[in-house]
Formats: sequence, C-alpha cells, structure tokens
Amino acid sequence: MSDSTEQKIPKGSYAAGRRVRLPRGATKPIVVYISGIAQTEGVDYDIQGNDIVFTRQILKEIVTKKDWFVMFLGVIGRYNLNETVDVQYTLDGKTELASDMKIRPDVE
Repeated sequence: MSDSTEQKIPKGSYAAGRRVRLPRGATKPIVVYISGIAQTEGVDYDIQGNDIVFTRQILKEIVTKKDWFVMFLGVIGRYNLNETVDVQYTLDGKTELASDMKIRPDVE
C-alpha cells in the first residue's frame, strides 16, 4: 500500500502497527500468514533486520470490559476484524511456527 492511499479501518478495530519481531534464531525459509492467509515477501511485507515490516497496518479488535463480559456470558457473538500474524520459520533445521505474534507500532 502506498503512502498516498489511506487504509480503511473498520468500526470496532484499530491499526496496531506494521511490524512483527522475527523469532530468535529464525532462518529461511520463512512463511508469513495474516489470519491464515500466506503473504508474499516483497509485495505484502519485507524483512528488515529482525523485523517483518508489512506494507499495511495490521488490524486488531477493540474489546472493552463490557464487550468482554458479554462475550464471557455467551449472550452475543462479536465479528469485528482482529487479524493475527503467524510466522513459519526454520530453527536448527526444524520447521517451527510462532502464532499470534505481537504487533509492534511503526517506527518513524
């Protein structure tokens, strides 16, 4: 996504950031997923040092205390956008998977 194109943030979600730290010792091949969909290096993200830097913001769900309580009771479901980032990588010759990686804010 170019800087001139603003990403639409749906109601009930927020832009968490564009960066995820690579797991310690991770080597290629590296496969990155957003909500289970494989992303393409050089198109959807780049690896810069120890970070995966996405071309767009990763969106997370806003959950208030009231929302959490209602979900806990099972009264109603919620369907806000809450993207997760998973990283498949190689460590010591074995394939590993890091799930629901912490999203880090942009660095200016």
